[in-house]
Amino acid sequence: MRLGLAIGYSNGTMELPVERVQRAEELGYDSVWTAEAYGSDAVTPLAYLAAVTSRIKLGTAIMQVAARTPANAAMSAGTIDAMAGGGRFIAGLGVSGPQIVEGWYGEPWGRPYYWLKDYVEIMRKVFRREEGLTHDGKQIQLPYTGDGALGVGKPLKSILHMNPNIPIYLGAGNESTVRLCADVCDGLLPLGFTPGTMHEYLPWLEQGFERARGRGEDKGMHNFEIQASVHVEVNEDISAALDKLKPEVALYVGGMGHRNKTSTKR
Repeated sequence: MRLGLAIGYSNGTMELPVERVQRAEELGYDSVWTAEAYGSDAVTPLAYLAAVTSRIKLGTAIMQVAARTPANAAMSAGTIDAMAGGGRFIAGLGVSGPQIVEGWYGEPWGRPYYWLKDYVEIMRKVFRREEGLTHDGKQIQLPYTGDGALGVGKPLKSILHMNPNIPIYLGAGNESTVRLCADVCDGLLPLGFTPGTMHEYLPWLEQGFERARGRGEDKGMHNFEIQASVHVEVNEDISAALDKLKPEVALYVGGMGHRNKTSTKR
């Protein structure tokens, strides 16, 4: 087991715990993880941390896919990975929830499963630069030829020669998206994971691995990461420690969730 440090997103004032991250690196922590909701973004803090650390991996948990196009997410990942020295960035993705997607980003909720599938495939194509970028997915098509298009979109390659193997993790919790994650991603970010529940995920993961193996890929638990997060509050007063977590639970249940809708992640 390796340890990671989650610093989340900032509150009303932008605060980045640089000394805590540097201390975690000194202690041998494997990774540090940022997040975003509808305030500070997940990517910018990692660019700063890349400059003041040397080894610790830099992950997003998560980048909301409605916040940026897959090409832009790939550009951000490739840029920070290059600045950090290569091999340090982990692109964690998630769909957020319909209240944020439609209320904050002005995007339709659509079909989250296919959105994630197309998103990951496009990012892989950008990283690898094997040919001009094209994609004919169920949710995303490139070049764009829909309403308002001039019809002159070109299949382009990234000018920056990126690390072609930047890992992509998926924030997922239900059967279909966990299976998708095992199929097309390098790791899983399970929301609300608790000890003793791994048996629920294993059959879904194995089904996804089997899909990948059907394409000739070597895929299994031996080369797949699970980054499970837990809250740690150091306090002799258990009730006070639990009370400190209640505002975040309320945010996820009411601010990101919806009474009649569920999301794949966050």
